[in-house]
Amino acid sequence: MSTQSRILVKCGGFSTQLARHVDEKIDGHPLWGSRFDQQNPEAVVQTHLDYLENGAQIILSNTYQSSIEGFMEYLSLSREESIQLIRKSVQLAKEAKSKYLDVAKNDEEMLEPNLPLILASIGPYGAHLHDGSEYKGSYSKRVSIEDIQKWHRPRIDACLAEGVDGLAVETIPCQMEAEAVVDMLLKDYPNVKFWVSFQCKDEETLAHGEQFSKAAYSIWNIVKAANAVDRLIAVGVNCLNPKFVKPLFMSLHALTGNESIPLIVYSNRGEIFDEKQGEWTGIDNCVPLDSYVPEWIELGAKIIGGCCRIYPEDILRIRKCIDTVGKE
Repeated sequence: MSTQSRILVKCGGFSTQLARHVDEKIDGHPLWGSRFDQQNPEAVVQTHLDYLENGAQIILSNTYQSSIEGFMEYLSLSREESIQLIRKSVQLAKEAKSKYLDVAKNDEEMLEPNLPLILASIGPYGAHLHDGSEYKGSYSKRVSIEDIQKWHRPRIDACLAEGVDGLAVETIPCQMEAEAVVDMLLKDYPNVKFWVSFQCKDEETLAHGEQFSKAAYSIWNIVKAANAVDRLIAVGVNCLNPKFVKPLFMSLHALTGNESIPLIVYSNRGEIFDEKQGEWTGIDNCVPLDSYVPEWIELGAKIIGGCCRIYPEDILRIRKCIDTVGKE
């Protein structure tokens, strides 16, 4: 995948849509949606298809919550079986892509050169702890850089073994983890492309409290120093209130001046997850996500999509909005 001038559309919230295809509740489970790669692979394939058929040009493997430790504990798998299940997640995304292309080959409007892309979802260390720490980043105070890298490596290896177009290093709550993963990728994984997407708690800071602008610029400078700008797909934000995106991106622009850094955004709907109730609240106060798209494009977003609570019908509206802007 090369950096491109056109704006690409990423899928929405995978487990959000997956919930429409399975009978069990997804939110609140230690493995979240990742267990369905084993328990209901047909539903996983269909969820990918739902997004592809509604205009998504990038889909992510269902590996956000995947971990060897989690699969061993909650699915009673061996270490090798856990690795194979992570690989299966990529296989299921490929199966969905194949099914989509079988239909698209008969429709010129659906068929796009070199698309869709499959990226492996590389969620944060905190996700497997199942204590909400991926939204706080508090573990960065007690876990070393080496521990973070050691934990991420097997999942990255498994996804790359199946062949993906890149890695979506996403929902990262702290600067330390982002830098640790990027350093490892640059050193040990030549030619692998990736994006880095931070989770932010407000208009200025990451979940853990670092300035988004400084964290994002740090990633950019690390990549530049390694002469690997062509490997960085984008830097940006995901799993945050969409109203925070503009000030966050503007703060980065203020810091970087005229440097043109490719940006990515895939926010949630703007609802708030009530941890005690285990439910999303505040939907009545949300505005359609596509209403933000023009300003995100103006701010330099090269990839736009959705995260939690963003459905295929939302992605279709985003795609139509982007296509309309492209024709102006």
